[in-house]
Amino acid sequence: MEKRQLKAGAAGWVLLAGLGVAYVISGDFAGWNFGLAEGGWGGLLIATILMAVMYTGMVFGLAELSSALPVAGAGYGFARRALGPLGGFATGTAILIEYAVAPAAIVVFIGGYIESLGLFGITAGWPIYLVAYAVFVGIHLYGVGEALKLIFGITAIAVIALIAFVVAMVPKFDPSNLFDIAPAAGVAGASEFLPFGIAGVLAAFVYGIWFFLAIEGVPLAAEETRDPKKDMPKGIIAGMLALLLFAALILALAPGGSSAEALSDSDNPLPQALAIAYGEGTPIETFVNYAGLAGLVASFFSIIYAYSRQLFALSRAGYLPRALSVTGNRKTPYIALLLPGAIGFALAALTQDGALMINIAVFGATVSYVLMTLSHIVLRRREPDLERPYRTPGGVFTTGVAFVLALAAVVATFFVDEKAALYTAIVFVAFILYFLLFSRHRLVADAPEEEFEAIAKAEAELAGG
Repeated sequence: MEKRQLKAGAAGWVLLAGLGVAYVISGDFAGWNFGLAEGGWGGLLIATILMAVMYTGMVFGLAELSSALPVAGAGYGFARRALGPLGGFATGTAILIEYAVAPAAIVVFIGGYIESLGLFGITAGWPIYLVAYAVFVGIHLYGVGEALKLIFGITAIAVIALIAFVVAMVPKFDPSNLFDIAPAAGVAGASEFLPFGIAGVLAAFVYGIWFFLAIEGVPLAAEETRDPKKDMPKGIIAGMLALLLFAALILALAPGGSSAEALSDSDNPLPQALAIAYGEGTPIETFVNYAGLAGLVASFFSIIYAYSRQLFALSRAGYLPRALSVTGNRKTPYIALLLPGAIGFALAALTQDGALMINIAVFGATVSYVLMTLSHIVLRRREPDLERPYRTPGGVFTTGVAFVLALAAVVATFFVDEKAALYTAIVFVAFILYFLLFSRHRLVADAPEEEFEAIAKAEAELAGG
């Protein structure tokens, strides 16, 4: 365990809130707009509202769980306590799939923004992806405190860009722009508001999620937080409130000030919206394009942090090969940083398809949401006396609503791309078989997530005795 220690005390609640926004802010700059092609503006609006309810309920539950069980495994650690080793591993694996693949989607969008800037004649492709992974994995290898502060700074630039975009688009807003996608012929329930009918709403779930995906990664920093019992709930809730505001503004003003149809297949929708509203080459378009690149980098950079901590925790506890959790002199898990980075780069380079990567990442995410919200419900019922410095408003009703919506979101991934969801499900099942046949016999008792379980069992035996 001495070779598997993280740097404690590196973050307070403000940095945690910044980390939460950083995880997700790329979703405001690119990705969400593909939902317009699936459900039209009305379908994406309904999907985003439902997903906002799901995330808000889940975040309240995670705020409680992370204050009670502050470990680097986060969702995996919570599910381990509530659902046992198999439930914990299944949750951790689903999160790992999400976090390993989401940067691959984001790096494709980074390439799109760079290409649209016309810098040195660069076009999107594997050289951009390679440089992005090499630079930002390298910074994480240097140290967590430095990485979190840099993430915070980059995120601040991206937030300024979103504010500038909103201010610029308000005078151009025209409700008719939201409904310029023609209703599909022969589709039941198709209308101007829902051009692809009710089924389009479910398909748009995947992209409504993109406004919020990865906020659940904040508890992964628990072991590197100064006072996780107080700072973690403040940080994750503050981050979620900011994301709700950004989602509402971008969803209304980007297509409303330009054209829903024009943005439905764009890799850089905010600069394109400004180009439609004001003409190409304006200073505001150029600024948002550059700063939008910062937003994409912020999420790319921060999710690298998240996947390394999730892989670190699963490896440290023996669920995955233990060599993956070794840390260097600067207390960074270098193998857990490098291996998923190599996989993400390969996926991006081979497919160059951001929408495909989104669907794969969302499949992993939604499976983990089902298990994490279930974990909150189970622990509330089974361990009512567990010390909870923060308690979820509404209790199990709040996380119960999130649980039901998460189940619907899992189904939605098959509506968007049945093959991608099916192949990802096969990979997920392969991980589960690895656990059942091999790693369940090699768990490490002194890993923090396992210690929590051992303490709980001892307390139960004492109470029974």
